[in-house]
Amino acid sequence: MYISGRVQGVFYRSHTKEKADQLSLGGWVRNLNDGRVEAVFEGTPESVDQIISWCEKGPPSSEVTHVDIQEEPHTGDFSRFSIRY
Repeated sequence: MYISGRVQGVFYRSHTKEKADQLSLGGWVRNLNDGRVEAVFEGTPESVDQIISWCEKGPPSSEVTHVDIQEEPHTGDFSRFSIRY
């Protein structure tokens, strides 16, 4: 998933990790050089749907303008959720 808008410098990654942990999702989130945030989520379909809905709004200080979702097969590679730097 790629999230565009005012999503860097507003604690988007840390809030995403908190929400992903609440939903018991695996994966990661990171800032991109072009100002977007990239995230990978793995978990139950219901939990992934919930985090997608959350990412479309983001934390209160963010302003999400576009979300590009690319679905991929479940791999089981992620046992926890992390912030990548």
